[in-house]
Amino acid sequence: MEAIEESNESSTRGSNSGEESSTRGSYAGEHDMSNKGSYLNDDLKEEDEEENEEKPLKIIIPAHLEILNNVKINKASGTPRSTIKGILKKNGKNGELSFNRKNLKRAEEQLKSAFVHFYHKLQLLKSFSYLNLLAFSKTMKKYDKITSRHASKIYLHMVDNSYIGSSDDVTRLMDRVEASFIKHFTKSNRSEGMNILRSKKKKEKHVTTFSSGFFSGCVISLIVCLILVINIRQVVKKDGFSQYMETMFILYSLFGFLVLHMLLYAATIYFWKRYRINYPFIFGFKQGTELGYREVFLLSTVLATVALACVLANLNMEMDRTTKKYKAITELLPLGLVSAIVLITVCPFNIVYRSSRIFLLRTALRAVSAPLYKVTLSDFMLADQMSSQGQALRSVAFYICYYSSGDYRMRKTTCKSDIVYNSFYIALAAFPFWLRALQCFRRYFEEKDGMQGINGFKYLSIVLAVSMTTAYSKHNTTALWVMAWISAIISAAVAIYWDLVFDWGLLRRNSKNPWLRDKLVISHKSVYFGVMVLDVLLRFAWLQTVLNIQVSFLHKEAMVDVIACLEIFRRGVWNFFRIENEHLNNVGKFRAFTTVPLPFNYDEDKDE
Repeated sequence: MEAIEESNESSTRGSNSGEESSTRGSYAGEHDMSNKGSYLNDDLKEEDEEENEEKPLKIIIPAHLEILNNVKINKASGTPRSTIKGILKKNGKNGELSFNRKNLKRAEEQLKSAFVHFYHKLQLLKSFSYLNLLAFSKTMKKYDKITSRHASKIYLHMVDNSYIGSSDDVTRLMDRVEASFIKHFTKSNRSEGMNILRSKKKKEKHVTTFSSGFFSGCVISLIVCLILVINIRQVVKKDGFSQYMETMFILYSLFGFLVLHMLLYAATIYFWKRYRINYPFIFGFKQGTELGYREVFLLSTVLATVALACVLANLNMEMDRTTKKYKAITELLPLGLVSAIVLITVCPFNIVYRSSRIFLLRTALRAVSAPLYKVTLSDFMLADQMSSQGQALRSVAFYICYYSSGDYRMRKTTCKSDIVYNSFYIALAAFPFWLRALQCFRRYFEEKDGMQGINGFKYLSIVLAVSMTTAYSKHNTTALWVMAWISAIISAAVAIYWDLVFDWGLLRRNSKNPWLRDKLVISHKSVYFGVMVLDVLLRFAWLQTVLNIQVSFLHKEAMVDVIACLEIFRRGVWNFFRIENEHLNNVGKFRAFTTVPLPFNYDEDKDE
């Protein structure tokens, strides 16, 4: 805002100088007209020529053109195009003005966002001033009540006459922001402008709570019904059970992983709110559009209800003699459900939390495109969630192979004997860790932070460990067994240390709370020690892959999914303490607002 005021002052000075020059010019013209036709002496002509040689004519530049010479467009450095240009050293035209429609539209949006954020800061500053005055007033009244004195009137009079009690600078500045915003961004429509400027509080809807309870009851009913069908009809003892577990169970397990992750995310949001962790600011959600734990829980119960209904329908159609011959059609149920989820996610219409879906898609695009985009916290958090969904990614690969090869018609899979599928199966589990490594290296080159480089190598070690353990599960050779053990132990030890020390900020010997941190959100310290032990145990869940641990009452595929669910649970717990640590760091460094990028950069000292 100071830059805007200074530019206005410079434009005023430029306009004044322009008026003076025009006055001088008109006076000179009148002088020439009055002397037109008169005879001048040669001496006067020589003196005029000498004066003209000594004082050359100055070219008067209009104020707005004078400002434009010192203005540069701030171009984002976090896009793939700018990243490639920065590598190729071809960004020489970065400072030139280009007033096309796209740039002007982007500049208008950035200025609009800057005004809104600045107005919100003024609102908080005004509230902060009011709360301080109110707190002092209540303190003095309590003092009078305890001591039976009447000192509050004197002190409150002093406070009212002080700067914090009498100044209206913030109010006047808010009025100026409102007037400028309404005039330039809403075409003098005050109701529309104030609706944009005012802070939007998220409204809790009763229909969300009711729907969550309804679908929760549906999930419980379907689970009970499914258990009864399996026990009464003895599905486990049938000949096609093993074949079902190797095909349909893998297809439907994808929805189980998604539902579990969403339930844990809903629980995490609940505890973030309970302990007043500012997760919307940390993730960069647009104010008033972030999903609460009720909305996330509703989505998870809806998905669980539809998935369980498909599983139950699939079993009933197979066991009924009249519909048993339509086996190929029943195999298409999970594919249809996946297609519906994808279509709803990318749907451009304003249904099913559109703003959150767009935020998810944009974040996923930036995460998958690493290292072309500038890395934000939401980007690497999503990549971390993907790293815990390795088995879900493998299920997606099985979907592609199972339906593209036509195996679904006979419920037989040839994917596990396919070389291309096996190679893709190994690479897909390590892909999220590879993305995290690229994100860390991008942050290292931008922020010059050596810890980000070390973190990148940590993820590369996990890529090697995941690749070795997955390859050993496919090919039981001695060489792969040794390499899997060595790489997995090293990567697990490094990951555990990084989780506890850097991501959670714990294990501080000289802290006020021994082996924890100085500031803790949860009052019970035993929770932190219990979570640290749990993280260590769950980090070694990969031992099932190397040791090939099996349980008599569980199928091999079911055992793999149980281990995958343990990793998802570990990630859900990790999320809470990771964002808690980020919240405390923001509070400690007084970072309560996002940095709003401005479209223009005005260089005042360029001419000087």
